Amino acid sequence: MKISMISEHASPLAALGGVDAGGQNVHVAALSEALAKRGHHVTVYTRRDATELPARVRVGRRLEVVHVDAGPACHVPKDELLPYMGELADGVARDWGHRPPDVVHGHFWMSGVAALDAARRPHQGYRVPVIQTFHALGTVKRRHQGAEDTSPLERRWLEPGVGRSADRIVATCSDEVFELKAMGITTGKISIAPCGVDLGFFSAEGPVAARKRTHRILSVGRLVPRKGVDLVIRALPYLREAGFEDVELLIVGGGGDSGALHADPEVRRLMDLATELGVSDQVSLQGQVSRGEMPGIFRSADAVVCAPWYEPFGIVPLEAMACGVPVVAAAVGGLRDTVVDHGTGLHVPPRDPEAIASALALLLEDPILRAELGSAGKKRARTRYSWDRVAAETEKAYQLAMAGAAAGIVPMEGAAL
Repeated sequence: MKISMISEHASPLAALGGVDAGGQNVHVAALSEALAKRGHHVTVYTRRDATELPARVRVGRRLEVVHVDAGPACHVPKDELLPYMGELADGVARDWGHRPPDVVHGHFWMSGVAALDAARRPHQGYRVPVIQTFHALGTVKRRHQGAEDTSPLERRWLEPGVGRSADRIVATCSDEVFELKAMGITTGKISIAPCGVDLGFFSAEGPVAARKRTHRILSVGRLVPRKGVDLVIRALPYLREAGFEDVELLIVGGGGDSGALHADPEVRRLMDLATELGVSDQVSLQGQVSRGEMPGIFRSADAVVCAPWYEPFGIVPLEAMACGVPVVAAAVGGLRDTVVDHGTGLHVPPRDPEAIASALALLLEDPILRAELGSAGKKRARTRYSWDRVAAETEKAYQLAMAGAAAGIVPMEGAAL
């Protein structure tokens, strides 16, 4: 199968951890690699965001990345990229020429706009089936962020239009299916294929990073308010009241190394909070670390806390589970699928630091429970979330889209694409 991926702001080659780099970069890179290993030919199209980037980068025998000129060749925040989606579609269609792919897979709603534009050009004599993965939905973002949502206004009608016009949607969790249905998208054309984890890299066996205190709690991810890192800091006084004083909270993530972190407003907010609560001596911010260090850091933790306001999927819980570490997860979005309550970790209500502390206290006082949950998490990661299995499920979605297109089934057209 000849597959085109469009990922407008999230290049699989990008370094992780920046403001607009993260889970989608990992997802696109790993899924593309897994599909290529299954014998497919995959081309990932992304926007050129630096002048020195080559036009094409060969990643493997069946995998390449193409940088398309669409807007200025510099970093542009993803919420400001919509005006350049026409140029992105033009570049993709130009690269296809008269030999289009079997399917095109858009990642994020703006990539879906470009994918539909490139795929449906009657004058070029083809109509390529379009598969869409949203990664995050504007309706959910607006619900939780309100006036702080920086998405362009057009997202309100273009995103549902992409969903209605795509031949098939690949949702990453069951919660997303309900959100899509509420947007007026028929569930009959939705497949579910979660994110995966690199099981050859993240495992319970291997070196363990040193820690400073008896217990270590770990938080990993971008330092933005919606990730809820402040909630984990707020849980520390409750843990102290419960008798757990010798506890360190290690926070990994942010826009730079540990030396540059304090220029980050969110870092200052978190550290001011820790000082205000009298727990600054228990909180360490490590900034970005190399990928090679992460498995050892996961293994060093008694528990990993993921406490976002909302989460379309979340890769960190999978990485923790693959390393045999229990997860305390807010019961939101995709975390309700990946983390099994009292099976591979513990669910807590969103935005509830006292509940986080109670869950952590339960784990810290019971090493047998920690071991049981960690072992079950490792097994779940291996049986459900390998990238080969995710690629196989995505492959089925492609086949359904192609079969529908061959049968002349045309999806309901969305508005103003």
